[in-house]
Formats: sequence, structure tokens, C-alpha cells
Amino acid sequence: MKKLRNSDLIASTLLGKRIEGFTSYNPSILVAVPREENRIKYSINSDLPFDGYDVWHCYEFSSMSENGLPVTKVLKLKYPCTSKFIIESKSLKLYLNSFNLSRFGKNTKECLEICRQTIQKDLSEKLQTVVEVDFPKNDKVEIFNNFKNIIELIDENTLKIEKFNEAPEVLLASNESKITQHYLKFESLRSNCRITHQPDFGDVFIYYKSQKVINLQSLIKYLVSFRSENHFHEECVEMIYKRLSDILDVNDKLFVCAMYTRRGGIDITPVRYSKDLTLSEIDSLYDLKVFARNGIKQ
Repeated sequence: MKKLRNSDLIASTLLGKRIEGFTSYNPSILVAVPREENRIKYSINSDLPFDGYDVWHCYEFSSMSENGLPVTKVLKLKYPCTSKFIIESKSLKLYLNSFNLSRFGKNTKECLEICRQTIQKDLSEKLQTVVEVDFPKNDKVEIFNNFKNIIELIDENTLKIEKFNEAPEVLLASNESKITQHYLKFESLRSNCRITHQPDFGDVFIYYKSQKVINLQSLIKYLVSFRSENHFHEECVEMIYKRLSDILDVNDKLFVCAMYTRRGGIDITPVRYSKDLTLSEIDSLYDLKVFARNGIKQ
């Protein structure tokens, strides 16, 4: 009998099926996915070569106070890349929807605090890590303003892209005479969900400090090669980080972040970076009270 992968087992539960809405709080809906499957495939071992978090924005969170008054907010959560599991996005959506007709607290403030503590506890237990949860302020903080669109830095007429499955062999880098810093963005990242195979779109932001310089046309070709890949958001960012770190020197600094567009009322922003790296964007992304965004897609 063929052994099912964890992703196949997940797909056979709630996911990919028509599910009626839950009328009361139900933490049993949550599904955890092991990170290990993809990391082994791409030679990312237990001694991770990066730090980072997965940051989630849930735009349709709503519950009710005890008197039936709806309480609706954007919910932001984060958990470390060192966690053994990630949360599957559809199961998170179904779980959060189970709060819609559930009543917590005597007023709006009490309701939000009870929900925050409950969600934090449930996710921390499910993922076996510390999950932080809060509701950001209404103010929008623009970040990544100094990152340059790599399409605008090349001559498109000389570019020819032919590979649409992950192709690290296209990446090229040259050695230069001095160390330089590079702030780059690519607004056409596309991959597909590992379970549903539905498309995911996002903007990817790359910072690196090195004596090597990555050829921009080769970088575009590599990022486009994800177009037919079936991976979770977190996996794509780790794959990009790993491939770029492979062509840089071991002591170079590297930062990779993808801001995906929301699907089903939720967006995911995986962030991976060299240990001890400091960038202002990291602080903004990780502050649960801040709604940090970039372009119109977010």
C-alpha cells in the first residue's frame, strides 16, 4: 500500500471539500502542516541558515460581544520559522469563521481581548510554538520604499524566459571589487498552492550585501520559474533564500520577503533573513500593532 504524504492526508480532511459554516467556536478545524517535507527536498537542515517569521493578516475576523453586537477587526499574527509546523490557510479561515456567531465578553474591548488570547492559545498549541496575535491600528505604514523594481533596471527586449518550473541553474553572479548593497523587488511572483493548485500572487523583496552581484536578468528568470510550481508561500520564500545564498558568499547578508495578495480574506508574508541582520522593514512587519504594507495589491 502506497504511503500518503502529509500533504495528501491534509487534502483528504476538510480541505478541497465543500464545508458548511460553523455556528460556534471550533478549534478542532485547525490543520498543521510539517515544514520538514520541503526543507529536506531543498537541503535546508535543522540548523537553519536564516532567521524569520511567518506574518499573517486576516481581514475578515469578526465575533460578537455577549449582547450580540458584532466586533470586526483585521487580525495580525506571527510565528517563528523555527516552528515544526505551519498552519494551513483554509483551516485557519474556517477556524476564524467559527468566531462569527460566538459571543465573548461584555463589550467590544473584552470581546477582542478574549478572542486574541483564545486564538493565540489555540494556534500555539496546534503549531507547538509561540504564536503572537493582535489587532493592528487603522494607520497604514508604507515599507520597502527604497527597493527598486528589477524590471525597470533591465532591457526587456534582451530578456528571454523559457523555464516555468523552479530553475536555480539560471542564476548568475559576478565578483566585484568592493562590497555593495542591493534593494530589489519583483512584482510578478506567482506560484500555486501545494494542495489546491490554485494560483498565488505576490511581490518579493530581496536585499543583499555582498562583494558578488547577482545578474538581474538571471534573477528575473529564476523568480519567473516559480510560475508552475506547487508550493506553500513559506516554502517558496525559503527556496528563494536558499538558492540565492548558494550563489553568494557564506558571510554575506541576505533578506527575502514575499507579500502575497490576500486569498479567502487572508494574506501571508513569510520573511527570511541572515542571522543578526538589521533592516527597518523587519521591525515594521513584526510589530503586531502596525499595518505595514507596500503596494496596491496589499
